Amino acid sequence: MKSLHENNINIQKLNVKYNGATVGYLQQVEDKIAFQYDNEWVRNGFSVSPFSLPLTNEIHISSSPYFGGLYGVFSDSLPDGWGELLIRRLLAKKGINFDKLSPLARLALISKNGLGGLTYEPTIADDISRSTADLDALYKEIQKILHNSDKEIDLDKVYAYGGSSGGARPKAHIKENGDEWIVKFASSTDPQNSGELEYIANQLAQQSGINVNEFKLFPSKICTGYFGAKRFDRKDNRRIHMISLSAILETTHRIPNLDYAHLFQVIKKICADKANLYEAYRRMCFNVLYQNKDDHGKNFSFLYDEDLHGYKLSPAYDTTQTKNKFEHEMTILGEGNPTPKDLHAFAKEMKLPIKECENIVDKIQSILS
Repeated sequence: MKSLHENNINIQKLNVKYNGATVGYLQQVEDKIAFQYDNEWVRNGFSVSPFSLPLTNEIHISSSPYFGGLYGVFSDSLPDGWGELLIRRLLAKKGINFDKLSPLARLALISKNGLGGLTYEPTIADDISRSTADLDALYKEIQKILHNSDKEIDLDKVYAYGGSSGGARPKAHIKENGDEWIVKFASSTDPQNSGELEYIANQLAQQSGINVNEFKLFPSKICTGYFGAKRFDRKDNRRIHMISLSAILETTHRIPNLDYAHLFQVIKKICADKANLYEAYRRMCFNVLYQNKDDHGKNFSFLYDEDLHGYKLSPAYDTTQTKNKFEHEMTILGEGNPTPKDLHAFAKEMKLPIKECENIVDKIQSILS
């Protein structure tokens, strides 16, 4: 991270880019943040947030109360959970209070190192070059952070690998044989074999017919292995635009305020391939039957497909079993602890072919039995 001082991080304007092309501009206007597409992007680009940011020359100012004046799609670029913890600690070492940074300054800190396709210039961050890491050594450093150890921590190293992460569980972003992977580590409340458990969960999801991106269990000498998933927001050295369900709807995933009906309504509106409805139904059924209750609006995302000239549901991710949660983050027709009966009722409500949906439920039940 470049030399920073709290009094000189005064970012008033950012260029938003996508694989080198200028998407538009973010600018601080008094206590609000304005966004406007670049003229060339209006002619040849696509809407980066289909409901909130139509492809026009209009100046957009968000009215959402959740993202500090940003639209959800730009907030998606910022780390939360583990990644935010790391950046807070690293800035604190430099005498900088993270809470006093404007949203534009935070985006400038992430710059090209965030998730998804969008990047931000000018940057006040160093380029991060990630290679294959010694995962056991990295996990030992992470353990010091998780347990507030008095031992010296290589915070720069931990931040380099995980500072752009979302989600609560510690992560590392690594490159292996030219491919980019996200590797997860057990949090302080996870069992030590959490990587193996998530690997099994993804195997079951894949057997259930769900589109799961390539995954594997990275070996370890101190635990049963670390779960890793190949990044689906990168392909052939290009970034792929990604937006979460929560961001599309300009709401926060921190408050359980969505129903699976919202997911299906968005798919019907923006997805080029309506087969995504059946993919979403499989995931919903799997989450219910497998008790993956951590199914909030940031755990569903959409990718822009330049060949289709439209959006599609991203591969499934964060597929785990969370039996101890009180209820699902996303309800099914208002029900927080749905049963197979609710799954059938949902298919009927969404006007999906009942027999096909019954077959999906039956297949998943047989896989999990």
